[in-house]
Formats: sequence, structure tokens, C-alpha cells
Amino acid sequence: MSYQNLKYITMTIHLITFAAPLQKQSSPRNTHEAILSEIEKYYTIKFVDGQDINKLSDDDFKILFIATGGVERMVIQHFEQLPRPAILLADGMQNSLASALEISAWLRTHGIKSEILHGELPAIILRIHALYNNFRAQRALNGKRIGVIGTPSPWLIASNVDYLLSKRRWGIEYVDIPLDNVYDHFRKITDEEVGASCAAVASQALACREGTPEDIIKAMRLYRALRQVCKEEKLDALTLSCFKVLEQIDTTGYLALSLLNDEGIVAGCEGDLQSVFTLLAAKAITGKDGFMGNPSMVTARTNEIVLSHCTIGLKQTDRYILRSHYESEKGIAIQGLLPTGDVTIVKCGGECLDEYYLSTGTLTENTNYINMCRTQVRVRMDTPVDYFLKNPLGNHHILIQGNHANALNDFFQSNCCKRME
Repeated sequence: MSYQNLKYITMTIHLITFAAPLQKQSSPRNTHEAILSEIEKYYTIKFVDGQDINKLSDDDFKILFIATGGVERMVIQHFEQLPRPAILLADGMQNSLASALEISAWLRTHGIKSEILHGELPAIILRIHALYNNFRAQRALNGKRIGVIGTPSPWLIASNVDYLLSKRRWGIEYVDIPLDNVYDHFRKITDEEVGASCAAVASQALACREGTPEDIIKAMRLYRALRQVCKEEKLDALTLSCFKVLEQIDTTGYLALSLLNDEGIVAGCEGDLQSVFTLLAAKAITGKDGFMGNPSMVTARTNEIVLSHCTIGLKQTDRYILRSHYESEKGIAIQGLLPTGDVTIVKCGGECLDEYYLSTGTLTENTNYINMCRTQVRVRMDTPVDYFLKNPLGNHHILIQGNHANALNDFFQSNCCKRME
């Protein structure tokens, strides 16, 4: 976003002001008029005395305004109430930058990430906007409920998540839900109830290949059942044990996951705990839905990968074809045809979701290999594909349309995550 376009942003900054008593003859407003008046062109400022920091809520966007020198101990005595990460604004007047440097160093040694806003005014304004987006994404994730419906697929041996640690770090909650809850709803939904929905999905498809009308009906009944469970459990996202579903009720969850994503419920497959969080985080940061794919081919010579899977949100596609599930040749899967152009590949990993991979690339082709999952895209990567062969964060990776590398990297770095190369 350009500096000029920021005037259209509505945002309130709670400017927590710290000034030494000996220098309060001149108000911070008068002494720092240049920087404050510039910020007020784009954002609403609410001045808060440093002693009143505890009156603000976690949903308030806070910047520590270091107005003078000599306030170091005033700031650190509010250690527990300081925002994480701590953003310090210092224009250099009245020894403010010197004080901010000392505070920043102390915070770092005590485990709090901090950043000082200082320098040219346009750069400060843009940086505030980026930091606000990080804050907004963090708050969006906080309290989110992710349903783990069934259990993770047994082959996902490197995709575990520690529920407690991930809740402490991100504020998210994984909720284990038995598949029987879904089956109970599935059995109560009649074919007649889903007939119109099936016709709508089929009529908009470019083609309907292997699946039968009965397969579409069963897939749509499963979608309705999952949507009902999401409502009952107040889920913001889910990951489904797809292969267990196929074994037990002879239908696939891929149409259901596709439609749930289109409705705003982030939905992943195979019970992959890390990938569903990646989908959720990426959407909070970029506003975009993602495609969860298997890296099925890596070609070092051309620096390309092919990602494939049997489901994708219909809204992410230019067109789609209704197919059968690749491995079992049963049920309904989605072959999505995606627009070519810039894409971002991202993956969060680690048991407390504190690692990530991130790269941009160009989607050059929708491939159609007969021995891969139905939705397939070829991506020419902007970073070496050696990562996938030498240091991967597991199997599934998330593709987002557009270049969102800066926003995603800034967010994960602000949350002290380790980038994998």
C-alpha cells in the first residue's frame, strides 16, 4: 500500500505517553508537533498517560510514545502491561531516542521483542500501518476454535501440534471432535434436502467426470453435516480425517471442505494440524483463502514444483471439474483450474507453530497428470527448491494467490518465529 492511500484507513492508536517530570513544563504535544500532526493525518490518536496503561484492553492498538529521556524506569515498572511486541515511538527530541534505545535493549534481554519507530515521517507512517496489520491478525487469531474431526492421518508423522503451547503462543484452541458426531447428522439428512444444492454445484462445473449423481448427493449430505457440527461447536476452522470418512460412510469430504472454505470456515484435510493453522493464519494476515497441496514434483533444473490435492475452494478457481477421489476413485473431488500469475507458498511448522517456510513464485500452468491428485498447479519458485528436498517442514504447503511475502514474513518475525530456508 502506498503512503498516499493510507488516508483511507480508519484506525485508532492508543499513544501511551512517557515523559520525565522535569520536562513537563512543555507538553509532549507542543514539543513533538511535527511527528504527531503527521500521524494524525492518517490515524486517530488517543493520548494515554503511562500510569494508565492498565486501563487499556488487549484489543487496543498501543504504541509507547517516548517523549523525553529519563523515562526508562517508568516504562519497565509496567512490564506486565506492556504490549507484545512493544512498539516505541521516538522522534529524537528531548533525548527521546536515547531513552528508547535503552528501553529496547532492556526489553530484549527480558524476552520482549521491540521496535523503535524513528526517522523519516513517510516511512514511520507506513511502518505503523504494517504493525497495525500484524496486531489485527494476532487479535483475529486469538480465541479461534479449530475442530480436529477424527484423528490426524497416520502418515503425518512430522505434523504434530502441542495444543497447550499453541494456545499460549497464538491464543487458538484445538478441539477434538469424534467422527460419530458428523455421522449422526449425516444419517439424518435426506437426499431431497440437498438436491437443489447438488444441481447448483454440478451446473456451474466445467464438466462432471467420474462421479455419479449419487456420489454428489452423499458428498453434499456430508457438507451439511459438517456445517452443522461447526455451528454446534462454534468452530472457526476444521481439519477432517478424510480417509476415515471414506472408509466408514463411503464418501469423500473434498466437496464439503471446498464449500466450507467458500463460506469462510477454514477447512483442511487429513487431520493436518499444522496446515489448518497455516490456512487460518494466512487468511488473518492476507484476507485470502489458501490451497493446501502436496508437493508432488520438485524439479531443481527449472526451480519448479507441482502442488496437487483433491480439493480447493471453488471461489479460488477460474473453473472447476467434478472428479472422483484420486487414490480410491470414489466419491467427489475437485479439479480446480487456477489463474496463472504471482503466488505465495507458506507453511507453519513445529509443535508450538513457531517455524515457517515462505516463498513467492509464479503459477505457470494447471497440469493434468493422471498419477496425481486432481487439482494440480506448476509453480516456478523465486527461492531455491532445495528447501523441499533438504529441509522441509513436512508434506503439505499452502498456496495463496498474489504476492504476500512481506506481510507474512513481518507477521511471523514479529511473533519470534524461525524462518526455514
